[in-house]
Amino acid sequence: MRTGRLRIWIDDHNPIYRRGLIACLEGEGFAVAGESERLDTLISVDDVDVLIFEASAGRLGEVVRIARRSGVALVAVLRDRNDPTLFDAVEAGVAAILVRDDLSPESLIAALRTVATGHTAVPAELLARLLDHASHGSRHSTVDIGQREVAVLRELADGADTGEIADALAYSERMVKRIVHDVLVKMNCRNRAHAVALAVRQGLI
Repeated sequence: MRTGRLRIWIDDHNPIYRRGLIACLEGEGFAVAGESERLDTLISVDDVDVLIFEASAGRLGEVVRIARRSGVALVAVLRDRNDPTLFDAVEAGVAAILVRDDLSPESLIAALRTVATGHTAVPAELLARLLDHASHGSRHSTVDIGQREVAVLRELADGADTGEIADALAYSERMVKRIVHDVLVKMNCRNRAHAVALAVRQGLI
């Protein structure tokens, strides 16, 4: 992720919604590289850092393929908290997830600032939904995860950041980062949200 202003592309079927996002982003100093209705005018993403897209429109696979070719970070916008696209979006390794019904200028900007640091942004209520979903499914772990790693995963599932995890577990932030890195490698996950989703599915937490 570049250190200067983030260049953002917005893809959504609703032009008024797009214009609202653009006004909000530009008002906060972000650079909007362009907009599209169904990625029809997105010719190149070489100069785009973040793609905010409507994940509920059935194009998650297409958007993920674009991101993997270009390295652009993805911010998925779900229709509501019960949108079934949540699970696929998390497993696809999107950088952030937003809920259209709950979206505010503050939550949008906070998510983008988190993405700019290389971290993922998933609302705590969505992580809770992942946990609830998994509690009704199978719980068979196939990954060798130690107690420290499980403790960190539980904190991540509660929405804690590195500093909060360090305080809760009496670890240094450096140790927390190392544990998170080890977890991502062991579980072959793209980011923290993906690790939490997989840990929940496998009954690790």
